[in-house]
Amino acid sequence: MTVYEAVTALADYAVEEKLISERDRVFAVNSILPLIGLDDYEAEKPAEKPDLESILRTLLDYACEKGLCENSVVYRDLLDTRIMGALTPRPSEVEKAFFEKYAESPVKATEYYYNLSRKSDYIREYRIKNDMKWVTKTQYGDIDITINLSKPEKDPKAIAAAGKMKASGYPKCQLCAENEGYSGRVNHPARQNHRIISIKVNGEDWFFQYSPYVYYNEHCIVLNSSHTPMVINRAAFNKLFDFVKLFPHYFVGSNADLPIVGGSILSHEHFQGGNYTFAMAKAPIEKYVEFAGYDDVEAGIVKWPMSVIRLRGKDTVRITELAEKILNSWRGYTDEQAFIYAVTDGVNHNAITPIARCIEGVYELDLVLRNNITTEEYPDGYYHPHPEYHHIKKENIGLIEVMGLAVLPSRLKKEMESLKAAILEGRDIRNDEVLAKHADWADMLKGKYEINAGNIDEIIRDEIGIVFAAILEQCGVFSRDDEGREQFLRFIAQVK
Repeated sequence: MTVYEAVTALADYAVEEKLISERDRVFAVNSILPLIGLDDYEAEKPAEKPDLESILRTLLDYACEKGLCENSVVYRDLLDTRIMGALTPRPSEVEKAFFEKYAESPVKATEYYYNLSRKSDYIREYRIKNDMKWVTKTQYGDIDITINLSKPEKDPKAIAAAGKMKASGYPKCQLCAENEGYSGRVNHPARQNHRIISIKVNGEDWFFQYSPYVYYNEHCIVLNSSHTPMVINRAAFNKLFDFVKLFPHYFVGSNADLPIVGGSILSHEHFQGGNYTFAMAKAPIEKYVEFAGYDDVEAGIVKWPMSVIRLRGKDTVRITELAEKILNSWRGYTDEQAFIYAVTDGVNHNAITPIARCIEGVYELDLVLRNNITTEEYPDGYYHPHPEYHHIKKENIGLIEVMGLAVLPSRLKKEMESLKAAILEGRDIRNDEVLAKHADWADMLKGKYEINAGNIDEIIRDEIGIVFAAILEQCGVFSRDDEGREQFLRFIAQVK
């Protein structure tokens, strides 16, 4: 495909996907030409209809040959986002179309917006399809496992360039509204094709957008218009329900507001949601409980590896009132026998991860009890993946994983391929620099199964899922045994 054919194909793509109208074609082409170093153009059709990835690759290769772009993933991403930004409708146009469709139904509005986010290449579908995904059956239901391969690794030149750059306070973080249309830099992604939707939650100005790295269907982010820290309180519960009332087909949840048990960006208040039903949402209540004065709110402990209280009812005001009581009680709760300390050395440890949804007109709020205490034996966190599982996952367990979707590091793809070969060949991996951390686990697999080339893939996938379920159990503040259940009920009994 020649560069002229690529330009023509991109204009065709933009018209076909309704990013631009046919009337905008010439203007769009003339916007693209200087970005790739062309000062003339002939409309040439490629022999076969190419996909977006191939079109952009041709344009980027040409720009690199002309010296307009460093031939590395970071710089190419900066340029192709700029190209797609020239084809993406203005924010006001997107919002106008969104709310016109919202007047028909919230579902039609989100379908339009999600499709735009995909077709504008803000969500890079050709990368996300490389993520490894499967489901593992556990005693808690079908848990989703993903190995994230869609985030490209930075090349050494870009890392070096980023290290030499002066710190910038604009945008303050990758969630800020100022990212909309931002040109990016080597240490901050370009966002010219990024569009956000204005909404009101709890009487405040917020925005709604999709995650560029969708881990599940219509994975969205709801963000405060101001760069303000994460706080879980009654207002946060109100905001979650306000969003669910705007988009009843979506769930929405928040990370806890403390390090280790919170998300990666605690400096900017935000939630995550989407059109997906996680294993935790399907999990039943295994023990119904009562809170004095709240007979109209159904409550119970969820059958889940982590410690979850579910509140259900039709009146969200009553649910949030009770949720606030539980939150305030948990913030100050200490039970030495259960190794739960609200504060040590002036550091607060107790927090809650809340998730809201609406099911056939009944509202649900799941309150996941979290604690971020560290010890000498567990410096990364006691209620955190323990060292025996760090070979699979060492990172924090945030909202998405709490609900039953493992986001595992990309290193596992290569490591599991090498591990399979070593097991089938009978090689000792204890002196292997990369695979040694998997040695005990591999020995367990060999003792548990009759492994052969025909079943090893399924065995490893299932056992990774079993490890993830065990990690979630470790993150639960109350253990899943009789003693833990008694301790859980002891906490619930003292909520006033």
